[in-house]
Amino acid sequence: MKRTTILAVLMAMAAMTAQAQTYLDPNAPLEERVKDALSRMTTHEKIQLLHAQSKFTSAGVPRLGIRQLNMDDGPHGVREELEWNTWSPAKWTNDYIVAFPSLTCLAATWNRDMSTAYGNAVSEEFAFRGKDIMLGPGVNIQRTPLNGRAFEYMGEDPYLAGEIVVPYIKAAQANGIACCLKHFVLNDQETNRFGVNVNVSDRAMREIYLRPFQKAVEKAHVYTIMGSYNMWKGVHCCHNDELLNGILKKEWNWDGALISDWGGTTNTMEAALGGLDIEMGTYTDGKTKESEFGYENYYLANPFEKLIEEGTVPMSVLDEKASRVLRTIFRTAMNPKKVIGSQCSENHYDVCREIGEEGIVLLKNDKNILPLDASKYKKILVVGENATRSLTQGGGSSELKTLRDISPLEALQTMYGDKIDHAQGYYSGRAIYDRVDRIDPEKQAFLKAEALEKAKEADLIIFIGGLNKNTRQDCENGDRESYNLSYGQNELISELAKIQKNIVVVTFGGNPYAMPWLNQVAALTHCWYLGSESGTSLVNVLSGKVCPSGKLPVTFATRYEDYPYVKFGKEAYPGVDNQVYYKEGIFVGYRHFVTNNVKPLFPFGFGLSYTTFAYNKPISTVANHNIIIQTTVTNTGKVAGKEIVQVYATAPKGSVERPTKELKGFAKTKLLQPGESETLRITIPKEELSYYDETKHGWTLTEGTYTLNVGANVNDIKGKVNVEVK
Repeated sequence: MKRTTILAVLMAMAAMTAQAQTYLDPNAPLEERVKDALSRMTTHEKIQLLHAQSKFTSAGVPRLGIRQLNMDDGPHGVREELEWNTWSPAKWTNDYIVAFPSLTCLAATWNRDMSTAYGNAVSEEFAFRGKDIMLGPGVNIQRTPLNGRAFEYMGEDPYLAGEIVVPYIKAAQANGIACCLKHFVLNDQETNRFGVNVNVSDRAMREIYLRPFQKAVEKAHVYTIMGSYNMWKGVHCCHNDELLNGILKKEWNWDGALISDWGGTTNTMEAALGGLDIEMGTYTDGKTKESEFGYENYYLANPFEKLIEEGTVPMSVLDEKASRVLRTIFRTAMNPKKVIGSQCSENHYDVCREIGEEGIVLLKNDKNILPLDASKYKKILVVGENATRSLTQGGGSSELKTLRDISPLEALQTMYGDKIDHAQGYYSGRAIYDRVDRIDPEKQAFLKAEALEKAKEADLIIFIGGLNKNTRQDCENGDRESYNLSYGQNELISELAKIQKNIVVVTFGGNPYAMPWLNQVAALTHCWYLGSESGTSLVNVLSGKVCPSGKLPVTFATRYEDYPYVKFGKEAYPGVDNQVYYKEGIFVGYRHFVTNNVKPLFPFGFGLSYTTFAYNKPISTVANHNIIIQTTVTNTGKVAGKEIVQVYATAPKGSVERPTKELKGFAKTKLLQPGESETLRITIPKEELSYYDETKHGWTLTEGTYTLNVGANVNDIKGKVNVEVK
């Protein structure tokens, strides 16, 4: 062989070797890696990427050194390890983690910096556990206070949910952990979640239910999204062509991978053509034995491969799906910048505690009974099961296995010592996922009588109750059965208040609830779910070590009947004949209460403090496409505290009805010392003032004078500015 020929062969081989390494080169441009890897894969290898190979993993391509994707439930912490192919715990001893506060608590902080800290800390724990995808966070809208899964979401307002979720996602994904935003979309009830078809106007769909998802796509570039179980326009959302291909991938230009909810895939052709990229959990509901249905039988497995081979579905459809999965793998499992992470670090516990402290909402404080002055009381009686119950357990897929949980009672005893006595007061049963535990009425009566007897000896009562994560409380796969607190708590609180007027009520839970006893108690604090540092966060607020600054991300109605959908009957919730109709349209939550002059128990954005704040007159400027609201807040009280400034827009009259007020901006001050001031600048892009025009099938900005209401909550407006918008 001639020297020139040998040289040519060697050069060709070198070029081929270099080309062969492109997909493995972490420094190569992402799309080059995806294209190169795809070109080397067989049809079967592409198919393997698209479906589960275990309960929480999907396959890579071992022949090419492409790693699998390891997923796990979030969003409040990493779920304990399960066996490869069952729902049984693997019983590891190194999978204990930090339970972070619920997302309703994060939303109640109204603090974007807290969201960044949350996303960073929780993703570090996912990374340390070898995970690539965190199944969360969730931004479904809290349409009903009965929603069993609302504690996983960020309240009733799409603007607040979108603004809070974006920093979380950015921080997590910067660590090489993909967020899987859920549940896309309209998964706003757990009742009949697998079969219900949601009927909603295009305007409400765009302005309310899709809006936080859109912000996460456009502002945070979320890597993966989970489809929801329910149907929209008669098609399951996990493979809904109009929703996934039309809106998400084409209109929003999203390049990530759409993952089914576990068991949310129902049809091979719809899955193939409807926008689903990774099928997880098919037939995991226990109705089919594993031996009868293997992973190769998934809708996007052998049945889909057969459609490709026979030409019924073009190869371009498969390539598009495989490309999206490869893109996810290279962003996470094969990302050289993915962090090693850490687990149960003191820094993570600090983040957990701080989020809890900022998310706790003080709702009532007569005669400033809070913060507690321990010198005034000889005996403090703590009543209520949630004083000792672990609220990191139960709830469904978000259940967590924690290394330590500091209970409220433990933290109170640490701070106040022998002054603390305890009576359970009531019993709620075990946190069983799929059924309600039977309650022994004799045991319930005994616990109540014991608490009432001990109350006679106390000069302060702290009642710690509310909801928990039992079935039909705050729990996946079932909604609450009543707007009232369960287990006889209303009656118990009322009877305790008759014995001792110095009573502070502390409630946990992800939903609003009725308070027939509110006028009988001196103070009320709502805590959502606070995670591993639950007791510490709570007691730091009760004692005054921390000044409360949380505000409600939901409206608390006086009566259940005051919620906007209720007047429309069962068709509006929970649905009739597998159909539910969102007849209230865009008037969800406070939009309804404010526009229709319905007085709530506690309005959206409400929260008290141990100090007071003064607002100066707001001013506005217009710069390019932004409206900038400037206001100065001064701490006029005697203790340091933070204030949340909220901006609500009132639109000029036009061709469509608009809510009287809509949240369009907010900012939280730094910790202000007594007498200290801070000037806040809140930027509102003009497009935030648009509405969705159903006749034009697009967003429309009405010209005219907008009133921007600056206040402490939706009903407490401190100042207004009028802005001309063209």
